[in-house]
Amino acid sequence: MLPAEGRFASPPAPPAPPRTPPPRRAARPVPGTNQRPPAAPDGATGPGAAPAPSGQATGTGTLILYDTTGAWGWLGEQYAMQAANLASRFGTWQARPVSSYTAGQMSAYAAVVYVGSTYDEQVPTAFLTDVLAGSRPVVWMYNNIWQLTSQAPTFPTTYGWNWSGFDTSAIGTVSYKGTDLTRYAANAAGIMNYASVDTTRATVLAEAVRGDGTRFPWALRSGNLTYIGEIPFAYADMTDRYLAVADMLFDVLAPQTAARHRGLVRVEDVGPDADPAELHAIADYLSSAQVPFSVAVYPRYVDANGTYNNGVPQDYTLASRPAVVSALKYMTQRGGTLIMHGWTHQFSNVANPYSGASADDFEFFRAHVDAQDYVVYDGPVPGDSQTWATDRMNGSAAAFTAAGLPVPTTFEFPHYAASAPDYAAARAKFPRRYDRGLYFRNQLAGGAVDHTKYGGQFFPYPVTDVHGSFVIPENIGNIEPEPFNNHPARLPAELIDAARRNLVVRDGFASMFYHPYLGVDYLRQTVEGVRALGYTFVAAGSVVAGG
Repeated sequence: MLPAEGRFASPPAPPAPPRTPPPRRAARPVPGTNQRPPAAPDGATGPGAAPAPSGQATGTGTLILYDTTGAWGWLGEQYAMQAANLASRFGTWQARPVSSYTAGQMSAYAAVVYVGSTYDEQVPTAFLTDVLAGSRPVVWMYNNIWQLTSQAPTFPTTYGWNWSGFDTSAIGTVSYKGTDLTRYAANAAGIMNYASVDTTRATVLAEAVRGDGTRFPWALRSGNLTYIGEIPFAYADMTDRYLAVADMLFDVLAPQTAARHRGLVRVEDVGPDADPAELHAIADYLSSAQVPFSVAVYPRYVDANGTYNNGVPQDYTLASRPAVVSALKYMTQRGGTLIMHGWTHQFSNVANPYSGASADDFEFFRAHVDAQDYVVYDGPVPGDSQTWATDRMNGSAAAFTAAGLPVPTTFEFPHYAASAPDYAAARAKFPRRYDRGLYFRNQLAGGAVDHTKYGGQFFPYPVTDVHGSFVIPENIGNIEPEPFNNHPARLPAELIDAARRNLVVRDGFASMFYHPYLGVDYLRQTVEGVRALGYTFVAAGSVVAGG
């Protein structure tokens, strides 16, 4: 069987906005406008949050503002969803197009995040004025900072810095807290550079490092304003400069948070076809190492085309494999917690994308492998709906019960992919998910969800995401001894390195998953290496919202 789950550990991150010419230093002032498009329904309120008050300010939650214009306007919403997901770690949020901003609106919130994804998007004068008033912390990302500086002729002296234009060097490193974080060097959208930085007034938080070793500020803070010179969500991966932003939000939203570093282990892709001896060995090691763990179980095995059975289809459940059930009970007795990993971990009798067999394929989304050996996400499966997804989850629950096992209360989507209705089904049935999510166009803006425009995101700490689910993080991936689908092999050293870089997140996780057919040695190396960095392994069930 293919070493499947790791092939899809990172749903694709959104791209960067296309590069535009660097703005002129003497950018013209931006006139105000009294005509603004309406906000999204209820301002796209964060899950579980009450709408922001229209009367007296309360100063709670985070206001996420984003660009919407131009051919790439949809990316503004995508980045706003990613910002909102991170902000949910700290409480409630609302997301609105920046064009809908009205004077004084930010006073109802604890902080504001503006994602400037569209070059020269018309930013309302009211917003610029309120930012400069300094009454609320503001995180400003990438474009249109020249509109703010034009609004305040004394900006360079007041804030201690001034921009010069975008640096489009092939920059592959961002240094933050003494740690080199990675950056996709082929990202040609550019990073803002500076004409002047007065370090007695402005604090450089992170630096972009060119190939020749020269540096310039990647993010800085002065007064109420934190400025990040690019979109940190584009092309993000597990060791990326995205981690710096995830940590900087603590400064803005929870500055008193103490440093804490926790580890999580999930045993992956355990079905009725599992080898009981392998499960026993994994449980024995983790128990001896005093590492709580989760076990991701799909309770029905389907090989629709007989790929692994000489052309003869197979279909059986845990109830017919008592030795596997016994091994799962053994795992729970030694610190394991079962989670639901779909029903069959495959879809119908089609290659999706490989074979039609459990653990190889997606269950809640369609995909194929293209001529260049990349996995391409195609969209919802035929017949997809919230009812369809609920029926599959109910079928899985029944199979757990028939095997004499407790029905899990945590869900993980196979290969981390599902449609918006499927995520709604998971939210309705389970108090938590344990995966990475896909986020789709129009989830904030309203209207029909567009499954052709999407991005994936991982989290270095627990969040309540745009789908409304509490999500336990998984953020350092898994062991893959061989390269696959244009991905390199990943051995314990790579996971340990990812955990090391994630230490920049002051209350973050090193959360991994592991396939039992790999034996114990790789697992032991990884656990010992992560623990040596200072992480404490905890049970996934101990992870709660906001902590």
